[in-house]
Amino acid sequence: MPEATDPATPAPAAPDAAPALVRDDLAEVAEATERLLRTVAGLEPAALAEPSLLPGWTRGHVLAHLARHADSLVNLLTGARTGQDIPQYAGEDARDRGIQDGAGRPLGEQLADLRASHERFAEAAAAMPADAWSTMLRHRHGYTFPASEIPGKRLVELEYHHVDLDAGYTPAHWSAAFADHELERLAAKFRAAPEVEPVRLLVEAAERELRIGPPADRPELTVEGPVRALAAWLSGRSDGDGLQVHRDGVQLTDPRTALPKLPPMG
Repeated sequence: MPEATDPATPAPAAPDAAPALVRDDLAEVAEATERLLRTVAGLEPAALAEPSLLPGWTRGHVLAHLARHADSLVNLLTGARTGQDIPQYAGEDARDRGIQDGAGRPLGEQLADLRASHERFAEAAAAMPADAWSTMLRHRHGYTFPASEIPGKRLVELEYHHVDLDAGYTPAHWSAAFADHELERLAAKFRAAPEVEPVRLLVEAAERELRIGPPADRPELTVEGPVRALAAWLSGRSDGDGLQVHRDGVQLTDPRTALPKLPPMG
């Protein structure tokens, strides 16, 4: 039986000084964290050592990563608030070591760490003055972005890695708003990827059309399906389940074998 631990995490009020979009994203982060904690609290203790959907990572690795990721965003928020140059992580070795060292902990410790790291994140966000949300920060991959994007980045980590736990939470559980945002974001990203085969994406019975891959007057491949199924495929969280694939107008029997390989999200 799982250890008896209350999964609920108090959600601090969103800071009044934050822009409206930031407040909305912070509220979604709090809700996503509570969903994650409920899932983890329902696991058997031995399940943390079992493989996740991420190659080479157990469920314990995924949970340790999520906790340390929250702390890395606290570093960035603190830097934005104080004007100090605080890196997201002390270095890639430190990031990897934090995940590895935390992966083997028992269920109760993982839950407590997830809860405490979320509370630190929420407190750091609540301490931000209005003008600090426009501060430009450096991501660990080197690109810069405004502090106002931090809550959205945290939400992405929570929703994708909740699926990666392989513990019953799937892309079908994503909100329509999250799936739609990720579909648009990933389609835009892959439009600039020359190695991606040109594909026409039809959303919800052709209500909307998107393109990925280099420009093409008439892509041979058309992929059609609900927004969650398309976002799941583009994000590498699905092999194409729930999608229809047409090549030159002919529907293919097994879409999974016809879908082009996509680069990792990064």
